[in-house]
Amino acid sequence: MMDSEVTRLSRLVALLTLLQTKRLLTATELAQRFSVSTRTVYRDIRTLEQAGIPVITQEGKGYTLLEGYRLPPVMFTREEAFALLTAEKLAAQLTDAPTAQRSGAAMDKVRAALRRSDRDHLATLAPHIQVLPPHPAQAARPSAYQQLALAVATQRVVQLDYAAAETGEVTTREVEPIGLYLSRQWHVVAYCRLRQAFRNFRLDRIQALEVSTVSFTPRPETLQDYRAAEAQRRQKEKVVLHLRMAALLPALAQHLHDTKHQYGWAHEQPLPDGQLEMTLFIGSLPYLATWLLPYAGAVVVQEPLALQEHLRELAQQAHDFFCAPPQV
Repeated sequence: MMDSEVTRLSRLVALLTLLQTKRLLTATELAQRFSVSTRTVYRDIRTLEQAGIPVITQEGKGYTLLEGYRLPPVMFTREEAFALLTAEKLAAQLTDAPTAQRSGAAMDKVRAALRRSDRDHLATLAPHIQVLPPHPAQAARPSAYQQLALAVATQRVVQLDYAAAETGEVTTREVEPIGLYLSRQWHVVAYCRLRQAFRNFRLDRIQALEVSTVSFTPRPETLQDYRAAEAQRRQKEKVVLHLRMAALLPALAQHLHDTKHQYGWAHEQPLPDGQLEMTLFIGSLPYLATWLLPYAGAVVVQEPLALQEHLRELAQQAHDFFCAPPQV
């Protein structure tokens, strides 16, 4: 079989799998997914139809499969199974107990579908891969992730008891959740009916939670809109830092992650050399400099140059104060 034929066969299998996972997919979406032209997509769809696959075409909307039509599970490759094993271990440490349990059950089904050699390969690898919780307190994390994800999907109002970060005071809120994200801790973004505005709630500060039977009408804002608006609200100047987290004491590293949202944190990404690149948007560079000073030796300012000057001034002030000769 020629390479081009193998490529097309692989694409047809992937196309069929994709059609089983979503309700409607346009030719443009499929073309982008497989990096082919829309004409090629039309040809592939006709090939599936000629093979007896009940592809439904909805004019102006896209393609789907006849309701109820399913193929037997496609065999996983060894690499795909390893990727799912990694996901299982991440879920076990970074989500709540119900999600971790369901992830494990799903992975058991994957193992059952594997060839014996691939199953043995995973069994050999599994003990040698660990995901450590980012914070010891997560060992007692509440089972809120699944409930909140369900509320997002079904657009249900959630009532929660939430402890304030600064005072620990607990207030009861009714919220309309629009999404979750993980940044050291899990956060849910929701419209707070008490504050009449969107708010960011950390899951580990939720003392109690109940998903009600009351539905809410989705507001136009999305999770991405909220994150962009937060950056814009704080944005006065973009700051890019490179951090050598390994050079920090664990307590300092934890404090940095726990407090970064107060200083305009927007996003971060690991670098090939092991450093962490962090981007912030802040309205006061001197204010940011006071936060960064304790991390001297582990942080390099990439931009702006003015922040470097503020840090030098603070460091000089500290040196002058602590190293000045004692007054008699």
